[in-house]
Amino acid sequence: MAPQRNIGAGAEAELPEYAGHYRLESCLGSGGMGVVHLARSTSGMKLAVKVVHAEFARDPEFRGRFRQEVAAARRVSGAFTAPVVDADPDAERPWMATLFIPGPTLAEEVKRNGSLAPEQLRRLMAGLAEALRDIHRVGVVHRDLKPSNVLLAEDGPKVIDFGISRPKDSELRTETGKLIGTPPFMAPEQFRRPREVGPAADIFALGSVMVHAATGRGPFDSDSPYVVAYQVVHDEPDLTGVPENLAPLIARCLAKEPEERPTPDELMRVLRSVAASYDTQAFIPAQRTGDEAALDTDSGPEVEAEAAAGSPPGSKGSKGSKGFVGLKGARSSARAERFKRPRGRRAALAAMALALVTCGALVAVQLIVGNEPAPRTDGAGTTPVGAVSWETASVSGSASVPQCSHGAGKLLCAQPGVVFALKPSDGTLVWRRGVAKTDWGVSPVVSGGLVQPLTGEDSRLEGLDPASGKVRWERQAPGHGSVRPVGDMLLITEADGTVTGVDSASGDTKWSHAIRGQGAPYVVSFPGDPLAYAASPSADGTSTLVTAVDPGTGTVRWEEELEGSLQPVGAQDGSVYFLSVEATSADTTAVVRYTPGDREPLRVPLPAKRHDSLATVREGVVYLLSAGGALEAVDMEQRERLWSLETSVARGSAPVADARHVYVTVADGRLLAADARDGRLVGQTRPRLAAQADRVAAGLSAPVLAAGRVYAAAPDGSVFAMDADDPSRW
Repeated sequence: MAPQRNIGAGAEAELPEYAGHYRLESCLGSGGMGVVHLARSTSGMKLAVKVVHAEFARDPEFRGRFRQEVAAARRVSGAFTAPVVDADPDAERPWMATLFIPGPTLAEEVKRNGSLAPEQLRRLMAGLAEALRDIHRVGVVHRDLKPSNVLLAEDGPKVIDFGISRPKDSELRTETGKLIGTPPFMAPEQFRRPREVGPAADIFALGSVMVHAATGRGPFDSDSPYVVAYQVVHDEPDLTGVPENLAPLIARCLAKEPEERPTPDELMRVLRSVAASYDTQAFIPAQRTGDEAALDTDSGPEVEAEAAAGSPPGSKGSKGSKGFVGLKGARSSARAERFKRPRGRRAALAAMALALVTCGALVAVQLIVGNEPAPRTDGAGTTPVGAVSWETASVSGSASVPQCSHGAGKLLCAQPGVVFALKPSDGTLVWRRGVAKTDWGVSPVVSGGLVQPLTGEDSRLEGLDPASGKVRWERQAPGHGSVRPVGDMLLITEADGTVTGVDSASGDTKWSHAIRGQGAPYVVSFPGDPLAYAASPSADGTSTLVTAVDPGTGTVRWEEELEGSLQPVGAQDGSVYFLSVEATSADTTAVVRYTPGDREPLRVPLPAKRHDSLATVREGVVYLLSAGGALEAVDMEQRERLWSLETSVARGSAPVADARHVYVTVADGRLLAADARDGRLVGQTRPRLAAQADRVAAGLSAPVLAAGRVYAAAPDGSVFAMDADDPSRW
């Protein structure tokens, strides 16, 4: 469906009312090639919709480029980009809708608040390296990474504008001899060999972006794009003002030859980043004041140039056909919000940047949307209604995420070196006990009437009195084995495949042997289910042997070889639920349910591959949260996906659900709540980051539901409780 036009005279007649079935609410900005509109999906999700001008829609080369932009944006939609929601490059007026991303661009942040602090630079570089890894992994080269194409969202940087990107194997070419880009952030080969540009060009741009973030200028700085182009190709970068600990790494990124630059993986290793995330609250918006609504102009030049920059300015090669043919494109942007440093509170202003890039011009537009209402207060006017029921500081004193569960009427938590119990009613510390080294990716649990700390790297197992934390029994255990509580038993899996059943109440061994067909089993259990499950995918990933084991005796109840590489995620009413993952990429492609006695398992494919998915099951519905922030509900009875919510968080915990809501914690310490019926985001808490955080938590604790409250833990080491009845009041 082509965008529908308004009826009227002059320029207003060119503004459409719809793009597809999305009603366009307002114009965010207009440039030489099109207009970006604020719109909402049917579910109310905010979108940024790019609609191109009619004159360019009639240009076949433009349509080809726009179609390529949509394809590139779809391929890289995930944790580090603005996800594509919908698009129609073949419409009369081509359009593309992406998720509206709150946050200023890096260019705006530096312009308003100056260069970033060293710890922020480190996080930014790690985030951009991760973004480029994901972009390159799907075969796309961005080719225009620059400060105005980096959004500083709450959960980390987002790379936007794939208008001049292309797949590495693309045959689509621009007009012969020309290239498009922004000279201060272009690599030498983009001037010298534009048709041979590969992923290393994005690494060069990353280095230039980092210099800008650290100093407010580029490594090649001049008012003239002619001079900048020559400097990029021939001169050494100016790293004056770049922190000493980052300067050597940035210098490697700015090497003249592509093969001398590090890969994204090398960058992440040097920066000691973790997985696909980092400290997600490097930039937190402050409250906006009324006098900050004036417009700014981002004057960074964007140019179309011929593929020659081998001559210095003033020589024959710097004029006419050998030089720049001039500046093209215009940029309009609404003034972005002032941002605090990491310890600031989250405000709710949204800043939006979506660049319009086409054959001869580059146009970027940004907009700030209105203020969030002030929090409601009680009668005294001091305590926000719906604020935390209670909150504790870090019990261990460290900035580490506590891992918590509920049992024996207490909230049981662990941090490195300590296990402790809190009163669920008010967060009072009941007891604490030091342990040698707590595996803080696992919560302590109550099994056999005692607290089991599940110390992963210590060769000691012990059962603690839930009332006092005193030791009731202890025993030695394999130092490198895994421990899984199942009912009143602990199952210890050793490296040689031997599984030992230990009575949780006494610490006595009840049985010990290998499980038939399971060489090195991955043993799991699920709340409310009496069995343990071992799953072993085949070497080629085409099948998975699943064995159900009685934890009290070690007896095999049933076993089945199921198609595909499967990861068990839940069990209810005699059925076991799995995620089906690709053997090579570990991407999730489907949700599977197997019931013993059925001829075939039930398989519900996902509409798109998901990476690093975590899942839970409630009443036949599987809830998944994947890297990049896609939260989904799959109804196995109806055999369909019920809903999907793009949260845009880079990384989160496994979901937890009750009858009304689905809850997840995310890497900045927020607790999110979505409506279990339709996926609407209905509430979220403020971020809770450590003051000097520059490392990501090794594991995020899933929320805990008990007695009408939802309990969560954060990277600053705190534990807090919220009323689960009405998350909109959070």
